[in-house]
Order: sequence, then structure tokens, then C-alpha cells
Amino acid sequence: MRCAVVGAGGRMGRALIRAVLETPGLTLSGAIEREGSTVLGEDAGVIAGLSPAGIAVSDDPLELFARSEAVLDFTAPAATRHYAELAAQARIVHVIGTTGLDAADMAMLRAAARHARIVQSGNMSLGVNLLAVLVEQAARALDDFDIEIVEMHHRAKVDAPSGTALLLGRAAASGRDIALEDVSVLSREGHTGARADGAIGFATLRGGTVVGDHKVILAGPHERIELAHIAEDRGIFARGAVRAALWAFDQKPGFYSMADVLGLASRSA
Repeated sequence: MRCAVVGAGGRMGRALIRAVLETPGLTLSGAIEREGSTVLGEDAGVIAGLSPAGIAVSDDPLELFARSEAVLDFTAPAATRHYAELAAQARIVHVIGTTGLDAADMAMLRAAARHARIVQSGNMSLGVNLLAVLVEQAARALDDFDIEIVEMHHRAKVDAPSGTALLLGRAAASGRDIALEDVSVLSREGHTGARADGAIGFATLRGGTVVGDHKVILAGPHERIELAHIAEDRGIFARGAVRAALWAFDQKPGFYSMADVLGLASRSA
């Protein structure tokens, strides 16, 4: 399968290039960066820390999408919307690990999925998606326990809460048949009063080079359950994205999640 990587110069972009080049059955069809990027014209394999791949990083996605069968995208919401339009036109697989997507972004992606095969998730790792299943089950079984989600990432991360934290929050809300938007508490400051019954709280930490730590705390009377995932290397997300692309290649146009890819689709996306 001919697979393109966008946002090639970023940390995730380089990890995605490595994953594509190291995965049997995949061919790197090209690598894209924004206009003015310092890596334009450089060899994609070299910027990923591997041997030369004979593919120069470009800023022309239109031509690349036309000759690709899949695109891996961990960029930014505005860029992802543009790439989704191109993927729909080319009728190819679009794997999206971009975070910070809002309701309007998601609506646009679902519209593009009428023609493209889109796999979108706030986290592509197997462990996190299994954790989400456990969180949903725990939230359903312990329906009177308070739920708090704590996440920490590196100091350069620009969105908060993380896409993974929101994914876990949605899993918890799904376990209780409620909408996360109706019960989420994203920050606390000053004299807040007592904790609201049924709230799902978020705490965001930033610092150092942390790849991604997430903990879901279910606190009840005189006992507490903590479910956690620690990401030690960005390669886990890249490998998950590659797995998603290979899975989606044989699917019909539509909007999918990692729960579908991993056979965990009983969990709400």
C-alpha cells in the first residue's frame, strides 16, 4: 500500500515515516510539510533517522494524494480539514491522530468520510484504547463513584486537555449514558463549592519531555480505583496509525475509530 505522511518534519511525522518504512507491505509514497518548512527538499528517510529513502519532503499534497492509497496525519485541525477534503477527492484512507478537533471539525470529517475511509482517534495506541474499554465498564459498574482524569504531556504540547484525556472522558460518559459536554469540568479555581454529583473532572499537567501519562481515578466511599496508561515512546502511536491504515484499506468509505480497528467497537467512539 502506498502511504503518505503529512507533517513530516514534526516529532510524530518522523515517527510515522519510520513506521511506514519499517512495515512490510507499505511503501512510503511521499512526505509533506508546510510551505517554508526547513525540511523541504530533504530526504524523508534521513529526517526520520534512517537511511536515505529517495523521497524528498514536498509541500504539494494534491499531487501526492493522487498517487497514494493512504495518508497518515498527526498535524493541526486546520491542516487536517484540508487533507480530509483531498482524501475524499482521491477516495483514499485518511488516518487522523490530530488532537484539538472541535465539533465543527468532526462534522466536516464525517462529511468527508462519505468518500474517504477515515480512521480518527485521540490516541492510536492499543493500550489506551483497551484502557478506554475498562474505563467505560468501570464507570457503568460504579455509577455513584466520582471520576477524575489526570494527564501530563511535554512542555511544548499546545492543546489541553489532551485528545487522549477527552477520549477517556467520553468512554466514562458513555458508560453512564450521558454526554461528556454536559458533565465535564475542565478547570477549577477559587471558591468552587462542593463537587457536583456526576461530574467528570480533568486536570492538565505540562512539563519536560513526557510523551503521555493518563490516569482515570474513580473515587467512592472509603475506596479508590486508578486506571492508568504511560506512553514511553511515540512509536506506539505511529505503529497504531500504520495498523489502522492497513485495516481501513479493505473497508468501505466511512468514519471509523481505533475501537473498530482493534475489534473493540462495543465501546462508543
